[in-house]
Amino acid sequence: MTTILGIDAAWTASQPSGVALISSTSSNWRLIFAGSSYRYLLDYGKADLISNSRPFGCVAEPTALLAAAERIAETPVDLVAVDMPLSLEPITTRRVSDNLVSAAYGARHCSTHTPSAIRPGKISDDLKAGFGRCGYRLLTKEVGAPGLMEVYPHPALVELMSAERRLPYKQGKVRNYWPSETPAGRRIKLFETWLSIINALEQEIAGVSEILLLPSAEAPAWQLKAFEDMLDAVICAWIGICVYEGTAIPFGDDSSAIWIPQSGLLSSRWGRP
Repeated sequence: MTTILGIDAAWTASQPSGVALISSTSSNWRLIFAGSSYRYLLDYGKADLISNSRPFGCVAEPTALLAAAERIAETPVDLVAVDMPLSLEPITTRRVSDNLVSAAYGARHCSTHTPSAIRPGKISDDLKAGFGRCGYRLLTKEVGAPGLMEVYPHPALVELMSAERRLPYKQGKVRNYWPSETPAGRRIKLFETWLSIINALEQEIAGVSEILLLPSAEAPAWQLKAFEDMLDAVICAWIGICVYEGTAIPFGDDSSAIWIPQSGLLSSRWGRP
């Protein structure tokens, strides 16, 4: 059995981080958990956990996260895929990995954000160091388990769905995506985009459509953001699958790399033209 933990890591401690857990037997992958904050993973199974309560941010504790994931999956985590700048060297500005991804995907509106010593700063350093103490080294070129890797959902989705450009699935940007639509119309289009992503992921991972249930049409904005964080965490975990199966490549150097699936490798895996 292989188990992958996906983390949509917030760059500040005040914001929640989405988490997802995927496991496989005989290469049949299944989503077994998704939550909109570390708390939902750490408190999984507790009777007093209210699933629809508003998530809150906290600092990641890799030892506790790995232990919780192991309890749920009933096996240790093999790979951890994190959407956050990670490096073996101090991060103070754009890295080789950021520039390579932006050069490859900028025309498709998937350039990376510029990290600094402040954001994500200590959060990134502590996350890498914490997983390192647990035996999860940062993977920059070769794949090995246990391992930690940096991933980036936007170009991954472009590759998964053979899209011409970045998908419009961020709830905070719906006005920019569809300026002429009414608020209700924007929400309908957002949900349609989310559903298309879920359907694509379901082809790769069983159980996605069962766990990632769309919010209600009247849901407040924070519930939409919580769902989005869970979705991103599942995408991160899926990228981890691609790294494990050899259908993703690293963009970077010896100190840092961003792993992104490649549509050509994905197609060859299934014998698609």
